[in-house]
Amino acid sequence: MFTYDIALLPGDGIGPEIMDATLLVLDGLAAGIPELSFNYETYLIGADHYLKTKELLPEYAVAGCKAAHAILLSAVGIPEVRFEDGTEIQPQIMIGLRKELDLYAAVRPVKLYPGVKSPLGNTGPGIDMVVVRENTEGLFASFNGGAVVNNQAIADTMIITRRGSERVIDFAFRLARRRSGRPSDGKRRVTCVDKANIFRSLAFFRKIFDEVAVKYPEIGTERGYVDAMTVHMLQRPWDYDVMVMENMFGDILSDLGAGLVGGLGLGPSAEIGDDYMLFQPSHGSAPDIAGQGIANPMALILSAAMMLDSLGDKYDDALAARSGKLLDDSVAEVLAKGEGLTPDLGGAASTDELANTVLAAVRQRINQGV
Repeated sequence: MFTYDIALLPGDGIGPEIMDATLLVLDGLAAGIPELSFNYETYLIGADHYLKTKELLPEYAVAGCKAAHAILLSAVGIPEVRFEDGTEIQPQIMIGLRKELDLYAAVRPVKLYPGVKSPLGNTGPGIDMVVVRENTEGLFASFNGGAVVNNQAIADTMIITRRGSERVIDFAFRLARRRSGRPSDGKRRVTCVDKANIFRSLAFFRKIFDEVAVKYPEIGTERGYVDAMTVHMLQRPWDYDVMVMENMFGDILSDLGAGLVGGLGLGPSAEIGDDYMLFQPSHGSAPDIAGQGIANPMALILSAAMMLDSLGDKYDDALAARSGKLLDDSVAEVLAKGEGLTPDLGGAASTDELANTVLAAVRQRINQGV
């Protein structure tokens, strides 16, 4: 039996509630699979912690994250908690973590589960793609920087480096190698999304994409301009498998993708580097419904499924990978049945009731040997 050390960051708002719900499911999964075990350590970061301590990223929390096999984060930030200049603390915390842990690949699955309604009239053979965005440079490299000229002009600079581009593009190809291909025909394909016809920086990104692609002859390739992609994702989302792009473009297209498959409440995500991995829901901390027991934990539960899959890949642990699929399939089953869901998903269940519904599906699959 191998025990995975998981750093827990419950965060703010609904964060602690959905964390408890997710741990209920994870612990139930581990109880049914004796060879799988978790050891949790909780670290406090976020807006509430900042109000009490004025610490953004406590050293003990960063050290604990570095010592863990993976990090599970609920959500941080409360809009009303800001610095003296009026800016929110949430970006400082998240970008600080990315830099401390060098989490260069942001991974956002866009998957339409059975029973979930899409705003598209036609979803063809289905939607199952992944948006991979470079997570440490691009336009976000100017965060807390940029140039200000006499309060009359401000310039932010987009930074594209060879190293940053090579490693995230390589990650995208390795991810495509592990997937089942695009829904339209099952072909594995990586799409480079850029604006290479206008910006030299993004032409450079595309050039590096072409160089890395040579190492993966079994994976198909495609190139598209970001403005055109906003249309193609609506017209034929089933034609995409893995898409890789600069930070800001990925920030926008991943949210567009979430809108196609049920919203951010069903949107898991990961931020992955060579040494560390962090998993979190795509949504925010929703302080307006905190404490009411109606928060939807599905995005964090699905993020935990991604965590298990990634642990399986990193540590060559087939059991962890299978457990991740079992958890993902259990969520799919609950969504398809449409029972025991929280209000935002069209039901009337509480956070804990939905977690227990997912847990029941997990236990049934384990008992059936699925």
